[in-house]
Amino acid sequence: MYFKSTFFEDYTLGDKRVTLGRTLTETDFVVHAGHTGDFFPHHLDAEWCKTQPFGQRIAHGTMVFSIGIGLTASEINPEAFSKGYDRLRFIKPVFIGNTIRSEVTISEKTAGKKPGYGQVTEHVEIFNEHNEVVLACDHLLVVKLRPA
Repeated sequence: MYFKSTFFEDYTLGDKRVTLGRTLTETDFVVHAGHTGDFFPHHLDAEWCKTQPFGQRIAHGTMVFSIGIGLTASEINPEAFSKGYDRLRFIKPVFIGNTIRSEVTISEKTAGKKPGYGQVTEHVEIFNEHNEVVLACDHLLVVKLRPA
């Protein structure tokens, strides 16, 4: 991780960055359940899941989101602040042993509501090892304009 100042003017529509992968483990499932209190059998009961359509435990969508977004945090931009996430969708199930990676594409730039700032939207897609999109969302950033 390193610091890199990137101002609003420096963002280019269509620019993309791709992360390395991360294989999800049973420990990830258990730790996430403990952090969130989500102990639903879909995530933790292997025997019950054998009787369900997917036949195995399904990753918490919030865990896939958290890990996938965490993978994108490789550089710290002191000129940008996260405003939140829009249009979050869990598209395909993720299972123990799947490897996910993230792709971030600059999809929109608009004038900011606050003087000296603009808004940048990063479209985030999280893929499994089969190159299938498993999660998608838009990350909204408030970014400083370059000083005059």
